[in-house]
Amino acid sequence: MEVSFRYRAALLVSVGAESAPDRKMITDIDKDMPMTHTPDVVIRQAEDRDIQALAQLRRRWSEEQAGRSLEDNGFDEQFAQWYAAESEHRTIFLAEIDSNTVGMVNLTIFERMPRPGQPASRWGYLGNAFVLVEHRCQGIGAALLNALIAYARSRECIRIVLSPTDRSVPFYRRAEFGPATMLLARTFRN
Repeated sequence: MEVSFRYRAALLVSVGAESAPDRKMITDIDKDMPMTHTPDVVIRQAEDRDIQALAQLRRRWSEEQAGRSLEDNGFDEQFAQWYAAESEHRTIFLAEIDSNTVGMVNLTIFERMPRPGQPASRWGYLGNAFVLVEHRCQGIGAALLNALIAYARSRECIRIVLSPTDRSVPFYRRAEFGPATMLLARTFRN
């Protein structure tokens, strides 16, 4: 999938049907979602060739949270193993500027157990949303979110849920996400 945001009004969406026959053309991008100025950014679906770029984004995110450089010689291999196990279940979107990866987000789709007399349904979990600090507040996060929402709609998800950080709550509220009062959680301590 590739979504190209060059100007707010110019949007191109295409899906490679030859590689995934169950995917449809996405035409319902949230055009009304507020966006600030966006540089020439390409939002596209990640592929196996993107493992290194995804791992680098995850490392940068972890280092930002830690406030320091993190040494982990086995991280790239661990990430590659995680990607191999998870890529069948997740749809990952990348943001690129001049072929440099600057952001990501992913959607895991859960198929609900069928019920008699009811159509099949599914819901999505949004995770791992991250934009490099030097590219924030330029509409890139909104562009990633728009692509993810359009994809979820094309897959006929009934909802998207997420576990936002305190800092990201206003961003998701602007995108019309609200409290998920129908959910409960149990947390396990490590």
